[in-house]
Amino acid sequence: MDWLWAALFVVSSFFNGRAAFKLLLDWKGMLTTCRFVEDAYEQVETLPDEAALARDSRAPVFLHLVPAYQEPAIGATLRALLGSRYPDSKLHVVVITKEEEDQAPHPSMEASTAELVRRFRLELPPWQQKMLSLLVMPGRGRKAHQLNWALRPDNLAAVLGDGVDASRIWVGVSDADSIPDRNAFRWIAADVVHDGGHEAYQGVTLSLANFDRLDVRGRVCAIQQSSIFIRVSIARLISERRRLRWFAALAGHAPGLARVVRPVFELCFRRSQICLGHNQFVRLDTLQGLGGFPTSGATEDSTLGYALGARGILIAPLPMLEMNDLPETTEKMVRQNARWYKGVLDDVPFLWRTWRENRTAFNAAQLARHVGNKVVEWPIAAVVYPLIGFLGWHLAYRFADHPLLFMLGIAFPSVSLGLTIWVGGIVTQDLIESLTPYYPREVTIARTTLRAKFWGTFRCQTYWLLATRGAWRVLWSLARTGRFEPAKTDRVVRP
Repeated sequence: MDWLWAALFVVSSFFNGRAAFKLLLDWKGMLTTCRFVEDAYEQVETLPDEAALARDSRAPVFLHLVPAYQEPAIGATLRALLGSRYPDSKLHVVVITKEEEDQAPHPSMEASTAELVRRFRLELPPWQQKMLSLLVMPGRGRKAHQLNWALRPDNLAAVLGDGVDASRIWVGVSDADSIPDRNAFRWIAADVVHDGGHEAYQGVTLSLANFDRLDVRGRVCAIQQSSIFIRVSIARLISERRRLRWFAALAGHAPGLARVVRPVFELCFRRSQICLGHNQFVRLDTLQGLGGFPTSGATEDSTLGYALGARGILIAPLPMLEMNDLPETTEKMVRQNARWYKGVLDDVPFLWRTWRENRTAFNAAQLARHVGNKVVEWPIAAVVYPLIGFLGWHLAYRFADHPLLFMLGIAFPSVSLGLTIWVGGIVTQDLIESLTPYYPREVTIARTTLRAKFWGTFRCQTYWLLATRGAWRVLWSLARTGRFEPAKTDRVVRP
């Protein structure tokens, strides 16, 4: 039995050490993203103004899409987009609604979303009316189908005119609860004018727009969900470009060595790209080359990131902030995470086909990491890591006569627990709070009461427990019925 205890000790020590290492990476990722955002906002006034961009033929045209269904507060998003500091002749905002909503509006809404957009448009001055268009998609479909409806040649021609150059048009996406920064278009335009730009951009998103309407639990979850975007999504895009620059330098100095180590580099050090489905921009010709937004899964954004990566297209991080709503009840948060986890499952066949068509180390790494870190770890992490921690402490005393093993057995779970509280409960709050001067909407997220500070620190894992519930809801439904139909987050009925 000694070999069994020894094996368990090694396994528990590995996972406890891995958990501590990941928390340190999260800390570094948040610092990297926050510095990236702060540096950009310090330079925002040096960006070319609207008049200069209007005269510059190199400045891109933006086709900004807002898919919407049962969205009573869509006017706030449209006001923010139309108030952007960008030439009105080069910015086109298109709302895509569904015909089925017009036929059966939500009983709690005064009118359908399409009708609300029509009323909103009539209140605008003529020059802004030209910037805003409404498309109504017939039939059924999810967000990806609405976006692709706007990209049909006839709809593009109606909005942009005939003979458009797809390489000069960037397609942006916002959700109907998004509050984007007024300078996002200017920042991308400056990058395009000065450096040629990139084929895809992903901006920083914070789930804090409705922070004042949330209870204590909701506010904790809003901070944690926002932290995912700054410590993983954007940090990964920043570090991925750094790693590739490093490898390119190696290839320039030692091409033979680079050819040998490239498979190892791509297998071990490349990371998947993350699209969030909002505050996201992709060049039109690139999207058309992909066949539009992917419709194979419950979430089109993650699949789009994998599709771009498979084609060797790097998504550039965009430092401008966007705010959106967090679901305002526990059930809605679980439902949102269930839809995301269903998207994770739907991405597996896509990654499998991608690898079968092109068996590179990069494609193999994307598939393996997706299955291991998302499909498997997402549903079990909230249970497995605490159990592994307690197991590590227990096994340490079985090796009390080996001082080094005893110290490692005690240290790994203790450090992991301490970092969970420090990074998740304290550092995350401080860093997201440090971005307050740059929020596109005035929101106060400071913990002003002892109760808020206590629960914000020691309930920092609440959001991950709700995410686990969402994942298991999907798995249970698939096991029982063989299917799971992801539901939209209801923003009509509020608690």
